[in-house]
Amino acid sequence: MEKKDILVTLDNFSNHLIRTLNELESMKVAVRESIEENTLLRLENEKLRERLSQVETGEPEKPFKQREGLHRIYLDGFHVCTYFYGQQREGECAFCDELLFRG
Repeated sequence: MEKKDILVTLDNFSNHLIRTLNELESMKVAVRESIEENTLLRLENEKLRERLSQVETGEPEKPFKQREGLHRIYLDGFHVCTYFYGQQREGECAFCDELLFRG
């Protein structure tokens, strides 16, 4: 094999390796996103199971005002503001806080 052929072969191999690494990175991103979504769904499912068991066991649920219900949803980690209602909440939301805590 000539030197030129060896260099071309190495260049082709290097390009193939770079493409493979890029594909691997996109697969890692997809897996990471799936794991995050799975975790959020597990948390939501756990909270729903807790609520369902309360309803099934007939635990008396005291009557509560709308604001108390919204506060409970907020504490469960979901938005209660009109902008993002029902979406998973990360950290505090000024819109939710204003809705819950305004006089």
